[in-house]
Amino acid sequence: MTEEIGKVRLDYSKYPGKDFYSEGALEDELLDIVKSKSAAEYGAVIEERKKWSILYHLSPLRENIVDWVPMDKESRVLEVGSGCGAITGALSRKAGTVTCVELSKKRSLINAHRNRGCDNVTIHVGNFKDIEPDLPKDFDYICLIGVFEYGQSYIGGDTPYEDFLKLLLPHLAENGRILIAIENRYGLKYFAGCKEDHLGTYFSGIEHYGADCGVRTFGRNGLEEIFRKCGVGEYRFYYPYPDYKFMTMLYGDDYLPGKGELTNNLRNFDRDRMLLFDEKSAFDGLTEEGLFPLFSNSYMAVIGKTFDIKYVKYSNDRAPEYAVRTEIAQHDRGPVCVRKYPMTGAAREHVRGMAAACEKLEERYRGGRLKINPCRLEEEGDRICAEFAFERGTALSELMDLCLEKDDLEGFYRYFQEYRERIGYNSEYPASDFDPIFSNILVDGEKWTLIDYEWTFGKPVDTKELAFRAVYCYLLEDDKRKKLDLERAMRELSVTEKEAETFREAEREFQDFVTGNRKAMATLREEIGGRVMLPQNWIDRYEDSDKINRVQIYEDRGEGCCEAESYFVRDAYQGENLIAFDIKVEAGVKRLRIDPAFASCSVKIQEMTLNGERVPLEKRKVLTANGRILSAAGKGENYCPSIVFPTSDPNFCIGLDRLKIEAENRLHVRMEIVRLPISMAQDMANGR
Repeated sequence: MTEEIGKVRLDYSKYPGKDFYSEGALEDELLDIVKSKSAAEYGAVIEERKKWSILYHLSPLRENIVDWVPMDKESRVLEVGSGCGAITGALSRKAGTVTCVELSKKRSLINAHRNRGCDNVTIHVGNFKDIEPDLPKDFDYICLIGVFEYGQSYIGGDTPYEDFLKLLLPHLAENGRILIAIENRYGLKYFAGCKEDHLGTYFSGIEHYGADCGVRTFGRNGLEEIFRKCGVGEYRFYYPYPDYKFMTMLYGDDYLPGKGELTNNLRNFDRDRMLLFDEKSAFDGLTEEGLFPLFSNSYMAVIGKTFDIKYVKYSNDRAPEYAVRTEIAQHDRGPVCVRKYPMTGAAREHVRGMAAACEKLEERYRGGRLKINPCRLEEEGDRICAEFAFERGTALSELMDLCLEKDDLEGFYRYFQEYRERIGYNSEYPASDFDPIFSNILVDGEKWTLIDYEWTFGKPVDTKELAFRAVYCYLLEDDKRKKLDLERAMRELSVTEKEAETFREAEREFQDFVTGNRKAMATLREEIGGRVMLPQNWIDRYEDSDKINRVQIYEDRGEGCCEAESYFVRDAYQGENLIAFDIKVEAGVKRLRIDPAFASCSVKIQEMTLNGERVPLEKRKVLTANGRILSAAGKGENYCPSIVFPTSDPNFCIGLDRLKIEAENRLHVRMEIVRLPISMAQDMANGR
């Protein structure tokens, strides 16, 4: 009843003989990948196949949710619901033994093949309730990562979640811990328009699910109530951001996010979402009011003794040689400190270089007004980290934001001038931090401290390039900052447009250098993820529907035109006789019907472009109409046809299937319109 795949042992003694859930061909594809590819090749597979399921199961970022947990090789770990092994490998590397429980044999095979080099992993295949009585009672960690919400399916009964936890607690060793990673049903993303992760429907968790729902997440108070009913007295909450699946930051109650930190909110890899409001701005308000813990998108609940760790940031969406984990912690009642750890063997030199960078920058800025956050290396055996002092102050970016909120541009530029003077000190010295962006500088009165300088190079870099890059990155981080005029910043720096383009190209090259030319998660979301739909656009499209002067657009996706696939263009009429508008057109639209009015009329199309290219209206079937298309004198770019419509429902169609269509398209239209009595329009259409 056992099988060995590589060094991994599978136990089928409780397997019922068939899998009760399966993703079919997807799991077959995953099994083929993990059999034929190494973990180092998964990134290329993810980029090539562009599928949410492959990203979800194979991305190394899935491991972040447990990577920070301070296990050691004496630790015994139970992983309930191990699935395809997204975190099993990380647990194996950190702990002494890992015991997995998984209902699906196919998923267990995927897990075993991808982690076949792990000699400390045993996978029990079958229902948890059948396997649980035979499990040891001395686990140091029990991990439920995206599993607790399925308590109804695992356990059943009237109190499945309490019963689930009560089954687990006796299997803990003294001072053992249970780790529960789960979505917060009241996470801000659900209010902002994301669908519930498990059901794929809007607002399901917020609306308390349905009575027959087999999955259920909880708010913080709901989880705490379950803990109390189970007699749990010691627990702590952490807050994974953006969520626990692809966590990049982890906050604790001792270190909550500050204003401006939570900017990475478009993460709908698996399905469409609405965007009902700006989540970054909403998070800023919640953090100011102390409400972030209630609206965090996910929780990591730790039952048992707390950890020393207050905050974690992952920078592993990078090339392996630059992958690091940053922690803020207080060890052994000492001072709070910041530590950076390499996440790969290849990144050890990068971390070691931080101490050398500190020495070079301290030498450069000696006598200046920019303090360098001190760094020292900690090495013990194979372990290495760069340790920094925990500096207090306000990020320069936050101070600049306050200026913009008050429309105090002069105040902003005073900070900017001060920034240039401080970072530009001793600029000929052969050492420069390429990344002194505003958020990397803390201001405490007259003291300005550079707190992060991992991208320090042994050469001078022109101060105006560093300052331009800082402003450029600052603008990209938040749409609300667009009131800042980049051209004025360029004038302040005496940067020409040619230099600016050179600096932008240098930034693109730097990002490729950091990522190793791999696609970052933001790029993968654009390629794999669902649509981001703006309800304000729908409102804008329809609020003019009661006006006489209106233009209606019908999108034909191959099934003809219908009212359900139509909308009104806001402010299309620029005057009584002029129509001009720009609209977005999705790739799936085959034909676009444009109704210029709701009365007989004549129009002359003066200009029509798609993605900046002229639409060849003279070509066959590109332009059709329910009126008479009159001959135009010009040819090519000068071809501007007129159309007479002897009908109260005038319309013409553009055959997009005969044009070059991209993933996102923009159609520009400009035309003259003259309303005609229907009898006159009929005479003109008939050539009389």
